[in-house]
Amino acid sequence: MTDFTSPWIGMVPVDDTALAVTDTGGPGRPVVYLNGQFASQRYWRRVIAELGGDHRHITYDMRARGRSRRSAAAASFEAHVRDVGAVLAARGVDRPLLVGWSYGAPVALHWAGRNPDRVLGVVSVDGAYPFDFSYAEERIRLLWRRSRWLLPVLSTMGMAGRMSAEQHAQSNIELNEVYAALDPVLDSVTCPVRYVVATGANLGGGRDEMERMRASLDPVLARNPNIKVSAKVAGNHGNVLRKDFRAVADAVRELAGTPRPRGRQSR
Repeated sequence: MTDFTSPWIGMVPVDDTALAVTDTGGPGRPVVYLNGQFASQRYWRRVIAELGGDHRHITYDMRARGRSRRSAAAASFEAHVRDVGAVLAARGVDRPLLVGWSYGAPVALHWAGRNPDRVLGVVSVDGAYPFDFSYAEERIRLLWRRSRWLLPVLSTMGMAGRMSAEQHAQSNIELNEVYAALDPVLDSVTCPVRYVVATGANLGGGRDEMERMRASLDPVLARNPNIKVSAKVAGNHGNVLRKDFRAVADAVRELAGTPRPRGRQSR
């Protein structure tokens, strides 16, 4: 029988690939972290350190990112949604909290919406806004064509996957389609969802555009009482996990029912 109480680092086979997974083990509430689109699991280290041993932390690299292996479906949103279940099954996890940053946020919400009895809640870190970016398709293709020579370097920095420029562009374009179709997903979600909303611009998106995107959440908040904003923070989309990790940790504590450290004030 597999021992899920001890720390574990290894590879989880799925389809034509294997995912690099880190599991701290222990008896605490399991928290599964879903990365930004081309990021690696190391981006979560400050959040995990802040939460400490009261939780069981599970991180993994998506297909063709970080230490995970390449895959024919590396650019596929649906493949990444399915992979959540594969990681949970491999690590014997029941009713986790899902915490998703950027790309990881709609992945978490789609999985939670399809598996409402298998998830405790979702924390969305500046992601999963029902905004239509379809106008940006040519801009996205141009950005990745211009960046193609830098992809090997960017992948080591957690800013790109081990994929072609066209695959990167297609992943972005598909994500925009997912965002544009999020309203029904958000309206039907029954688990508690907490948003940590960043401010300012992002690589590839100006301040005004990003703020319009974030404002698209307002009608959803009015329609679905399960969804709330836990915090609006000063960090921008790219540095929110570095600058505002305590706000992310507080959103996890809120849903898990674990207390803040002594001396910390509520926001």
